[in-house]
Formats: sequence, C-alpha cells, structure tokens
Amino acid sequence: MPDVCANLVSKQFFTFAEPPHELVLESGERLGPVTIAYETLGVLAPDKDNAILVVHALTGDSHVAGCYTKDDARPGWWEIMVGPGKAIDTERYFVICANVLGGCMGSTGPSSLNPATGHPYGLTFPLLTIGDMVAAQKALVDHLGIARLLAVVGGSVGGMQVLAWCARYPEMVRAAIPLATTPRHSAQSIAFNEVARQAIMADPHWRGGDYYEQGAKPDLGLAVARMIGHITYLSNESMRKKFGRQLKSRDALSFHFDAGFEVESYLRYQGNKFVERFDANSFLYLTKAADYFDLDDYAAAGLSAAEISFLVVAFTSDWLYPTEQSRTLVRYLKRNGMDVSFCEIESDWGHDAFLLPNERLHSLVAAFLSRVFRERSADG
Repeated sequence: MPDVCANLVSKQFFTFAEPPHELVLESGERLGPVTIAYETLGVLAPDKDNAILVVHALTGDSHVAGCYTKDDARPGWWEIMVGPGKAIDTERYFVICANVLGGCMGSTGPSSLNPATGHPYGLTFPLLTIGDMVAAQKALVDHLGIARLLAVVGGSVGGMQVLAWCARYPEMVRAAIPLATTPRHSAQSIAFNEVARQAIMADPHWRGGDYYEQGAKPDLGLAVARMIGHITYLSNESMRKKFGRQLKSRDALSFHFDAGFEVESYLRYQGNKFVERFDANSFLYLTKAADYFDLDDYAAAGLSAAEISFLVVAFTSDWLYPTEQSRTLVRYLKRNGMDVSFCEIESDWGHDAFLLPNERLHSLVAAFLSRVFRERSADG
C-alpha cells in the first residue's frame, strides 16, 4: 500500500452567510454566502492546542497530503512535508488546509454561482486581497473551535497569507513559517503577473470573463499564462540541468514552429495540463491579490504587539522572491521585537524548491515545530 494512504482524508465544506459572518472585504464590498473547501489530517487535541494551518501557494488547493480512499493514492501537493513521522507530523499535529477564497477547488470564487443571478459570478465577483483570504480562513478556524493556532505555514503566496495572519490576528498565532516569500511584490513580479493576465484576456474565448456557459474556455490564454508563471518558478541552473539545449528530436533542428527544444515541449505540457484543473478567472483574481499585498498595509496595528515565533526560509536560486526580500522581512520583524530564526538554503531548483524534497528544510521545520510544541504550555 502506498505510503500516501497512511492518511485518509475527505474534502469538507464550511459555509457562512448571515451577518456577522458575511465577509466584508477590504474593498468595502460584502460577499456571502461564502463556502470554504478544506481538509484535515491528524487528531485535534482535547485542549485544541496542536492545530497547524497550512496555506497553499497561488494555484494550490486543500489537498495538502493523504488520499481520499485506499485505492486513490494521488498525492497531495506537500506530501513530502505533511504526514505521519514527517516534518509536519500528523501523529502529533492537527493539520488544516483550505482552498483560498477566490479559488476554484471548492471555495467560493468567480466560477461559483452568484445566488442573486443563478449564473457564475465571472467578473462580477469582487476583487480580493490576501487579507480577505485570511479572513475567510479565520472564519473556518473559529468554526472548528480553535482559539490559537500552533503554527501557520506556507510558501510563496502562501507565505504572504502567513504574514497577513500574523499581522491581522496575532493573538491567534503562536508560530509562523513563511517560506520562499516576500513582504511585497517587486515591479518585476507584478510585470510577470500582468503579462500572464493579458494572455488570458487576449484569448477570444475569455469573453470578458463570461465564458462559463459558452461551451469554450480561454484555454490557450490560460496555458500561456501558466507557461509564463512556470518559468519564474524555476531557475536558470535547474533548466540547464533538466533541459539544456536538448532537442526533442535528437537528430537535427526541425526548422518549424513546433516544440523543437525539450524545454519548449515541457512548457507546453505544463500549460496544457494546467487548464484541465484551473479556472482562468481565478488565476486573474489570485495574481491580482498577490500584487496588491504589502505587509506594511497590515503590520502597523498587529505585529508590534505580537508574541509569535518566526522561521523564515529562503532559497539561493529563487529569483522570483530572492533571498534579499526575505532578509528585508527578517529585519522588519526584528525591529518589531519578534523572535525570528532565518535560514537561506542552498538549492539549484529556484522558487519551487520549497515544494521539493530537501533534508535541510525538513529538519528545520521539524525542529522548529517541535520546540514550539514543547513550549506551548508555558504561556497557557
């Protein structure tokens, strides 16, 4: 039996609709009803002090680890990190992972039906922020009866959510692990996201976001958007090692515009595979929320009074969110009196390194969480 089936999970849904549980978004708009899809692994302790919220990156979902049935061994997106005896040990911790608000894997987003019209929201769905996503997660954590999370853990855009949690709800977070992330997007990061969004909106099947009932989706535009994003998740060294200038046909140049190089074929495969599972409008909304994020917009009120232990991790070859951005974050946290540990991990695999097997990362996370778990009773 595959190891992945050591944890059986099921997708669950939490819906809140009535005030005060209707979401008032940072834009001032109201959204409700809101449904959040989530999964849990492990057992919640009687005093509910062993809960860890794992938050996913841009295009992830609630299926962080485990399998739905003994015969369905499709791995979760962080199977290497979450499970029995792993760094986030489900024999010790109760792990929660929710699909973000605005997503397309069970949580309310632009592809959901608007109860006022009976049709998908499309672009009538309100613009979101990382803070709005975190507010929806808080409603879920409240619903589960958890007053304080042992830790919030996430990489990339998930790391932004970790930081927003600490700033908006510091009394609910004991420890935080932001990985391969940034306190705000650089102009270059915003530029890559805008090119990706324009690729989607230039697809004639996008129809101004109103394509759900039209029979054809903007698959070509979404595939190109994914290809653009995927390049930023890799590194020059990782692409050199994996592809170099290797030809798909090893004999000679093809002299046509089909995928002649292996790296071209790989990117086309990634784009085509992505459109099978993701919604183009969700991609627009989630990238815009990431571009809007700036820790300074949240931190003044919350972080200065927080008692949160941080483990900040960066990777040497991450050029999307380079190490200097993590160092800027560390300096900011230390100026605000935070307990901060920082590590830059040597890796050739670019931004996606936090999703790949890495003994250094695993041991750091395991040791940090064990310390926090041991110390949890000291402050009640």
